[in-house]
Amino acid sequence: MPREVAELVAAAKDGDREAFDELVRVTYADTYTLAYRLTGNEEDARDVVQEAYLRAFRGVRSFRGDAQFSTWMYRITANCAATHLGRRNRHRHDELDESSPVADPRPDHDPQLWADADDMRGRLRTALDALPPRLRSVVILRDVYDLPHEAIAAELGISESAAKVRLHRARNRLRDQLFGRRQGETRAG
Repeated sequence: MPREVAELVAAAKDGDREAFDELVRVTYADTYTLAYRLTGNEEDARDVVQEAYLRAFRGVRSFRGDAQFSTWMYRITANCAATHLGRRNRHRHDELDESSPVADPRPDHDPQLWADADDMRGRLRTALDALPPRLRSVVILRDVYDLPHEAIAAELGISESAAKVRLHRARNRLRDQLFGRRQGETRAG
């Protein structure tokens, strides 16, 4: 048998495709057994064997014959198995239980919350722009710049009580514009 394998290898190195096919038939059982032992799975073993013979076919011309063809095939098979198992482990996905949360619960990672917040910011900007300047300035100074009522009054040249009244009116208008009035509700303003 070894003499026959040596002749097949020599013919395959010269480009004889049938000789290489015969080498596959002669060595397949041992190559598959090794692949199966390395992977522990029939499907993975078949994939590894296919890749190993593909590599052997591409590299048979460089086979020097220092070792037996079967030893060379075992090295190729072991390398293919290591590559395959590494790839499989990198792309392995654990099964999720029905009770496992799928979404990221952190609000800063929720695209729907981001979209809703962007929508609300746009609506708020539009509502602020619709306010008369005297009301808009009070809301911005208080709710954006966090100034106290007395600083707002000093900044705008009005009394502190006027600043409070304007802030109250501005917030009511914003609330009405953003959320609408509830049925039957009236606001003085």
